[in-house]
Amino acid sequence: MASLVQELIEAGIHFGQRRSNWNPKMAPYIHGIRNQIHILDVRESIKGLLLAKRFIEQTVGKGKDVCFVGTKRQARGAIEQYATDVGMPFVTERWLGGTLTNFRTIRERLKRLEELDRIVESGELKNYSKKMESQLLRERKKIQRNLGGVRQMTQMPGALIVVDTNREKNALLEAKSLGIPTVCLVDTDGNPDMVDIPIPGNDDSMRTIDIIVRELCDAVKKGKEGRSTSAGEAPSEKSGGREMRGEGPSDGAAPRRRSSRSRYSASAAAPVGGESAE
Repeated sequence: MASLVQELIEAGIHFGQRRSNWNPKMAPYIHGIRNQIHILDVRESIKGLLLAKRFIEQTVGKGKDVCFVGTKRQARGAIEQYATDVGMPFVTERWLGGTLTNFRTIRERLKRLEELDRIVESGELKNYSKKMESQLLRERKKIQRNLGGVRQMTQMPGALIVVDTNREKNALLEAKSLGIPTVCLVDTDGNPDMVDIPIPGNDDSMRTIDIIVRELCDAVKKGKEGRSTSAGEAPSEKSGGREMRGEGPSDGAAPRRRSSRSRYSASAAAPVGGESAE
């Protein structure tokens, strides 16, 4: 933990925006002012990072995916690298309106991308005219650029991880309308009320973004390990439950089941037989 704190300080996570360009809602996360620049409280940054890691690990462990969003130049490289390594969807180009709220249309565009890939890989593209070939390649490139990161996202994400609340306002609003939890790296000019778990920090520093995204992806890895472990334990727990109930393995024909009506009739007939015996 000490090495992580030192690494974050060296990366400049505590440097905020100028005093004239700040959001008063970030006041609880600000330590002071130096040379007309707000200095963030590193303790709050560490607290937010640890809380976000715990939440992401639990979310991924339940079988859900998380989507990384960072369209600013400083965040693209780190998000593409780490999100690809852990197999999570990401958006590093322009956030298309309706990516979450109109997910069905996004899936249709991704199906179109798969169709174009099949045409190119099979060599069928050569049967088209030069003009049509150019149009198809241009369409394929555009869809790949805008939606390539969410190509494997077949269902709604369990959480959204965002860099810079001001730049990704549309993504946060869509997630909020659908009830999707959000984790965000928030600078002193951002609005922490827009996210569920804010991580106060410098969202203009490439090194800071790299460290934050790397730590969150480590939590994703742990969540995936927990997901596989729980999946392996489920069959044993199921068989153990059968043994505790005395069912045991079914060797041969299963016992005949009686309806509730027949059980009721049998129980009702027993006292009558008992009285006649007396």
